[in-house]
Amino acid sequence: MPKVSVKGQNMPESPIRKLVPFAEKAYKANKKVYHLNIGQPDIKTPQVAMDAVSLHHLDILAYTRSEGSEGYRKKIAAYYNKQNIPVEHDEIIVTTGGSEALLFAMGSIADTGDEIIIPEPFYANYNGFATASGINIVPVISKIENNFALPPISEFEKLITPKTKAILICNPGNPTGYLYSKEEIKKLAEIVKKHDLFLVADEVYREFVYGDEKHYSILQEESMAENGIIIDSVSKRYSMCGARIGCLVTKNKEVLSTALKFAQARLSPPTFAQIASEAALKTPQSYFDDVTKEYKERRDLLIEKLKEIPGVKVGEPKGAFYCIAELPIKDSDVFAQWLLEDFDLNGETIMVAPAAGFYSTPGVGKNQVRIAYVLKKESLLKAVDILKTALEQYPDN
Repeated sequence: MPKVSVKGQNMPESPIRKLVPFAEKAYKANKKVYHLNIGQPDIKTPQVAMDAVSLHHLDILAYTRSEGSEGYRKKIAAYYNKQNIPVEHDEIIVTTGGSEALLFAMGSIADTGDEIIIPEPFYANYNGFATASGINIVPVISKIENNFALPPISEFEKLITPKTKAILICNPGNPTGYLYSKEEIKKLAEIVKKHDLFLVADEVYREFVYGDEKHYSILQEESMAENGIIIDSVSKRYSMCGARIGCLVTKNKEVLSTALKFAQARLSPPTFAQIASEAALKTPQSYFDDVTKEYKERRDLLIEKLKEIPGVKVGEPKGAFYCIAELPIKDSDVFAQWLLEDFDLNGETIMVAPAAGFYSTPGVGKNQVRIAYVLKKESLLKAVDILKTALEQYPDN
């Protein structure tokens, strides 16, 4: 019998999506499921983006350029410059989601057996992208006990080997909500310059920062012209996850020309989604002010209520819309499945993302879950109440 590839066997399952079959069984059992497992905002997509598609005047749904339409890239560049990130349109490649931008970046800067240093816990698909690219992840470990604060930046330097090609950060972070300070970005920039590495920054949650702190992009550092690569997406910013439009941004011409070859191989990003994404750039600042205010209120409510549950530890995010919670259980994979298969509170249950999949270090995060606070406050309150009752009744504590 033919066998699948070793690479395919090693591809990790998504900790976010692997429980979907159990959720579907819960639906069939007439349970209501509160989805805390996936970063799908319930915020309405800007109407201007929806109208751009429904009111289009295309006669042919044709390919665009492999790097994305020039008009859209010029408007993306204008958006970045408003954010004090100096970028030209020809330094942007439009991709099919931020995921494709990450794959293009990894394929452009690293070979099989090379290493990328990533603070963990990290976005689970970094594991998958690295496996698909034959790259080894070297983790920098942060812990819930100190709110996932990074160890001294000097700790990154200790992990650099001749195989190291890049440091990859998510800022603000998924799944912890960690926000890198301007000083930390500057120190990371110094390290990658010193060792001739790339600094790749996944900045898809740039707008979602709470309190008085500000997001600082790696390309606001002039020294990062040759070393910096931004990964971005419209998915979270405009609540347009289904559009599957992102981009890779860099001033390094060799990286751009290399990534473009990957882009040419998949022909072009989707045309209608680019039309919607271009229109979304007209979204007024008031939209983001309202959305950020709403997420902050959800964060504050969720963290407060989680802390009231006996035995639960939780990190306090400064950005994005996720948190990691440590539960008084042994295995969150088993617990998450039990919630869907064997438990309900008045016909309702919750779906969480087991956190072990957000680590590359074996055995770490087994009693943790990632919670996305993308539901309305009333739903979050119900979800936390369900979690509290579930932990009281869970037989494997």
